[in-house]
Amino acid sequence: MGLFLSTYINKIDAKGRVSVPSTFRASLSNESFQGIVLFKSHAHQALEGFPMSYMQNISDRLDHFDLLSEEQDSLAMSIFAESVQLPLDGDGRVVLPAALIEMGGLKDQAAFVGLGHKFQIWNPATLDARKSEAVKNVRAKKMTIPKFEGGQ
Repeated sequence: MGLFLSTYINKIDAKGRVSVPSTFRASLSNESFQGIVLFKSHAHQALEGFPMSYMQNISDRLDHFDLLSEEQDSLAMSIFAESVQLPLDGDGRVVLPAALIEMGGLKDQAAFVGLGHKFQIWNPATLDARKSEAVKNVRAKKMTIPKFEGGQ
C-alpha cells in the first residue's frame, strides 16, 4: 500500500467531479479496487479517504471486539454504513455525492491532504486553520512518533 503525501487543491465541477491527485492515484495503483473510499470525519468538517485495502484492515481490527458488542457495532455503523466507494474514471476523477460535498463543507474546490496510509479532503478555506491547530497541538503536547516494538 502506497502513502498519501502532500496537499493538492483541485476544482470540483458542477457535476461533483474532482480529479484525485496523480500521486494519490499512483499510491492506489496496486489496489484491486481502482478508486477511493470516503466517509465523514468524526473529528473535523472533512472527509476521510482510504484505499479499499485499508478499509479491510479497519474491518479486521474491529474483529478484536466481541461480536455484536456495543463497541464493535457503533464503530462499524459510524464507519462502514457511512462509507462510499468511488471508482476512478478514465481521467482519474471521482464523482463526489452531494451529501459528501455538504458534509465536508466543500464548494468549488477540494484540498486533498495526504496523511500517510489515509488522506482527508477539506474545504481549502478551513484547511490552514486545521494545519495550524495540528502544529500547535504537537508543540504544546511535545508529541513524538512512537517507536516500533523491534527498535527504530
